[in-house]
Amino acid sequence: MTRAILIDKTDDGQSASLTDVTLPALEDGQVAVEVAYSTLNYKDALALTGAAPVVRSFPMVPGIDLSGIVRESRAPSLQPGDRVVLNGWGVGEKHWGGLGERAHLNADWLVKLPDGISLKQAMAIGTAGYTAMLCVMALEAHGLTPASGEVVVTGASGGVGSVAVALLAARGYRVAAVTGRLAEAGYLTGLGATSVLDRAELTGTPRALGKERWAGAVDVAGGVVLANVLSMMAYRGVVAACGLAGGRDLPTTVTPFILRGVTLAGVDSVMCPRPDRLTAWQRLANELDMSKLEAMVTEVPLAKVPAVAPRFLDGQVRGRIVVPVNPALG
Repeated sequence: MTRAILIDKTDDGQSASLTDVTLPALEDGQVAVEVAYSTLNYKDALALTGAAPVVRSFPMVPGIDLSGIVRESRAPSLQPGDRVVLNGWGVGEKHWGGLGERAHLNADWLVKLPDGISLKQAMAIGTAGYTAMLCVMALEAHGLTPASGEVVVTGASGGVGSVAVALLAARGYRVAAVTGRLAEAGYLTGLGATSVLDRAELTGTPRALGKERWAGAVDVAGGVVLANVLSMMAYRGVVAACGLAGGRDLPTTVTPFILRGVTLAGVDSVMCPRPDRLTAWQRLANELDMSKLEAMVTEVPLAKVPAVAPRFLDGQVRGRIVVPVNPALG
């Protein structure tokens, strides 16, 4: 038995609460991880509230990521005592996830934490920060450099956006941070943004082509916001798109792509190949200013996670929500 948040669904509706659960038996190729920290992400909030059909089967322990210590292993790649982090792979959707004291997981889903990142910092980064690094990698794979010009980050007050701003600024990029909460301007400039824009500037009817403003973009919004960003990209600009918080539709035309040579690069963190995951986490260890994480983090006890989830969907959450499960682990 272990304590975990459990989502269940009956004819009377969906519920989510902290309770005792029995984990499935450990199989070959799996490891038992004692969870030190987990997080609350946008996808977790969707799962916990039932606002979208994220959960594929019930009952489900949510939590798309976790950090912890291997306690038992039936895989040669990991040994008891190894510090590990998990992001994605359908955990918290199809497989029981990280919002519990212990998890049984496939070894192939786990990455050994690089030196220099604590278990708490790993979840301050979490799936959001790991996704932000994948976006930076995508931009640079398409030739973007600090000399190329300014980079815009939408949803900059959220988890992905906050880490993206910090990473880009640390690499010498000029960063325009877009937010629907201008009261967060000081927070964003503290992360390294050189300018802060009101999201309302990007919510009007998109033009086929607008004034060239940005050489690169990290977009978590999708929808009208992404369409406006695409119309304002400079010649041969590149956009890394990783979210749909503003909608899954894309009301644009082919014009930015065929007249300005703009690249729209999709970024998926869930099924991302292992070599890219390893690169992303090593780069996070080397490049992210860990002192910037403190400004991003709010801690929420495991038992209070279901109550906090609706705030996430209402856009009331800044930065990262870290859930200490067994913080004594380190």
